[in-house]
Amino acid sequence: MGGNLSAVFAVVSLVTALAAALWAVLRLRGRRGIATATQRATYEVLHTAGLAAEPLRAGLTAADAAKAVRHLRALVGAAGLALTDRDALLAVDGQGAHHGDQLVAAARRAAEAGRSTVLGESDLRCDLVDCPVRGAVVAPLRADGRVVGALVAVADERPAPGLVQATLETAHWAGDQLALAELESSRERLARAEVRALRAQISPHFIYNALTAIGSFVRTDPERARELILEFAEFTRYSFRAHGEFTTLAEELRSIDRYLTIERARFGERLQVRLQIAPEVLPVTLPFLCLQPLVENAVRHGLSRKPGTGMVSIEARDAGAECHITVEDDGVGMDPTTLTAGIAEVSGGDPADDPGQHVGLSNVDERLRSAFGDRFGLVVETGLGSGTKVSMRVPKFHPGVRASS
Repeated sequence: MGGNLSAVFAVVSLVTALAAALWAVLRLRGRRGIATATQRATYEVLHTAGLAAEPLRAGLTAADAAKAVRHLRALVGAAGLALTDRDALLAVDGQGAHHGDQLVAAARRAAEAGRSTVLGESDLRCDLVDCPVRGAVVAPLRADGRVVGALVAVADERPAPGLVQATLETAHWAGDQLALAELESSRERLARAEVRALRAQISPHFIYNALTAIGSFVRTDPERARELILEFAEFTRYSFRAHGEFTTLAEELRSIDRYLTIERARFGERLQVRLQIAPEVLPVTLPFLCLQPLVENAVRHGLSRKPGTGMVSIEARDAGAECHITVEDDGVGMDPTTLTAGIAEVSGGDPADDPGQHVGLSNVDERLRSAFGDRFGLVVETGLGSGTKVSMRVPKFHPGVRASS
């Protein structure tokens, strides 16, 4: 695992360096008469690499290969270029398409052997009298240590050492882009798994008590029982929706209001709620189900371990480029020294009583940091007998983060 992470960090560092170099060359190119021929050539290479990188980072599919192959051929400088996975030809640009079966067979052999190979005319015979193909260089594509396909450079003469080296280097670079694609895919799968884990944590804590509370009104107050059933249905529909890693603060608060409506039916006047929400932050985007666990913990801290009335306060205020959100309860609190073990240890009571609370807080903290950076994790303030206050900062605008429609 450590080796894989090191490789990914190396790739990210390389991409960052290339981006910096491209920016420098762009600035030079914008000032006529200053950029040298070498700098202009560097710009052209980096620009072409950037055009190829975007589809490659989407994965090795036929559609994305078709978008990348033309730019890869320009990088290699070959008469033709083909991209394959381990089983099939994905895309061809330039010469060589009619040798597709031979190229796939050679790519499969190179993938199985894990090394590059050079093909001559005898390896690429065909029925065309004027066939321009005289050879090819086959280089495996490796992503995260695995051979996932091959890059095949087609030559109109015997492959020269320069073409061989250019093909190998381009294949190595393309494999790095595919590794980044797999990393992004893994990150998305992890995010979905975390949301599923959070849903599994929420439902057992809440569903039984909610249905019990609704059942208590069926005979005495049928109309209220009906309203609570509708609120419960909308709450579960939102919590178990199948799309979207992000939502808006308005949507999250709407679901929390349904949750609190059902909890107030259970606890009556024992549960007091105070809301202070600035209207201008309602459209702010944040990770799906990142407030619900905090509010649920606050309700349980404010009531289940405290005699009498418990107060839960939810505040969201405008803070310039950020939205500041706090969820606070006046429950039994906890010993602050337990926070030194990390956010996964945060709870309002004995960790053995309810480990699911720690899973929820840790989940929210990790997803906030993953989405916005390490500066945006949870902050917890607490003390024995002093309640618990959980705060988060959310940037109003963040690249690549948007709520699902």
